[in-house]
Amino acid sequence: MTKQTFIKGAMILLAAGIINRLLGFVPRIALPRIIGAEGVGLYQLSYPFLTVMLTVITGGIPLAITKWTAEAVSRGDSSRVKQIFRTAMALTIVLAVIMTAALLLLAEWITKHVLTDPRVYQSFLVMTPLMLIIGISSVYRGYFQGKQNMIPSATSQIVETVIRIIGSLTFASMLLPRGIEWAAAGAMLGVVVGEVGALAVLLWTYIKERTKLKHANEHNDSPDEKNITVLRRLLDLSIPVTGSRMVGSLSYLLESILTARSLAAAGIATGTATALYGSLQGMIIPLLLLPTALTFSLASSLVPSLSEAAARGDKATIHKRMHQSMRLALVAGAPFVVVMWLFAEPICRIMYNHADIAPMLKLMAPVGIFVYLQAPLQAALQALNKPGTALMNTFIGAAVKLMLITMLASKPELGIYGALIAINVNIVLVTILHGISVLRFIGFHMQVMDFVKVGAAMLIMGAAASWIMNTKPLTLEWINLILACFISMIIYLVLMVIMKIIDRYDMARIPLLGQWFK
Repeated sequence: MTKQTFIKGAMILLAAGIINRLLGFVPRIALPRIIGAEGVGLYQLSYPFLTVMLTVITGGIPLAITKWTAEAVSRGDSSRVKQIFRTAMALTIVLAVIMTAALLLLAEWITKHVLTDPRVYQSFLVMTPLMLIIGISSVYRGYFQGKQNMIPSATSQIVETVIRIIGSLTFASMLLPRGIEWAAAGAMLGVVVGEVGALAVLLWTYIKERTKLKHANEHNDSPDEKNITVLRRLLDLSIPVTGSRMVGSLSYLLESILTARSLAAAGIATGTATALYGSLQGMIIPLLLLPTALTFSLASSLVPSLSEAAARGDKATIHKRMHQSMRLALVAGAPFVVVMWLFAEPICRIMYNHADIAPMLKLMAPVGIFVYLQAPLQAALQALNKPGTALMNTFIGAAVKLMLITMLASKPELGIYGALIAINVNIVLVTILHGISVLRFIGFHMQVMDFVKVGAAMLIMGAAASWIMNTKPLTLEWINLILACFISMIIYLVLMVIMKIIDRYDMARIPLLGQWFK
């Protein structure tokens, strides 16, 4: 088993995350052209319920596996690692089977009475196998990440993305003649096939590792605990995290329901409301979340790293890792905010052929910085045994968001933009609360000058990008857009080096490319 350093592990997941996000935009771009915004809306409407069910199954268990495994590995306690894995797998399978049965039994009632568009029924049925598949995969990922080996997770993510793209577009096209509800179900079927591929990769890696370790000596193993004791500890670790994520998942579910009902109250027809929701969740938010390939990879690497440091009482390492992750999240996310805000209209027109949704992207772009900083902060709270605080912060943000959706989205003059304002307020509020909590518990805070320097670089980068785009050096708009983004990004990175926000040692840690900076 290859153990990576914090930065190297994060960079491995980052590389996979970037590949996944870039590839993931293939169906994001192609699906609206195949099944339209309304079809994308049907496809997206089934996700909130899936998210809630998956939160029950995988909300805190993988993180508990990662944290506990990292602690056991640091003590050389391989027997405990086996117990954690086996108990977590059994618990996950039981929960997944129960949730799948419940969803199948209630599918027709949910799609008719809870969701606003009964045409989502087909997609709802097709997605049910995902709970068992993703549940099992999450246990394997937690196990590998606990051993600080990020390669299996990264590889499985790439395999899943490639298979999902091919499957979603193929099945959606094949089923389109039967109607957009069946085309949306076809897109969901591609997701199922992709997750099967990811699970196959993780299972193959696990079997290969067990074969290598079968004859290893384990003289330092601790005596086996009773399974009930391991289960109790696993639940103690996972339930608070599950609660925190459940708040977010239920918030997402209620957000979709309240948004649709509020739009109806504003006098917007069901088909139009579904299309608006599809544009928001299927086109705008994925663009905003593109840089989270980095922040999620940082969060995944941060949990075992901070857990190990906390177990040793190493406060210096905790502060060092926090500063590294927050600085990288800020530096990597800032240029995306500039590009999305400046070029919202050409991006939406070129990518989705829907320039009319550009104001949504322009409104959400500035809060992107808060999105990118939120994941490392939440991971830190969970790794430092403060999941209850993360839960309360998330709950407060969710309550405010849902209240604002009901108040604002039901106004005819605001409509979907009322929901956007509510989502923005939620993002900013939760990030600030997480930051205050981390400051209170470990005394960590970002350096003000980091924000000042990055802000100055964003202004200069934006001016350069706007000048290039306005001068139109080439004939095609999409080529000018790429050129403006590329040149302004180079300027931004040079400024980051000049201002000493990043240096060649940071670049040297990047896999493959790093050798050129050593």
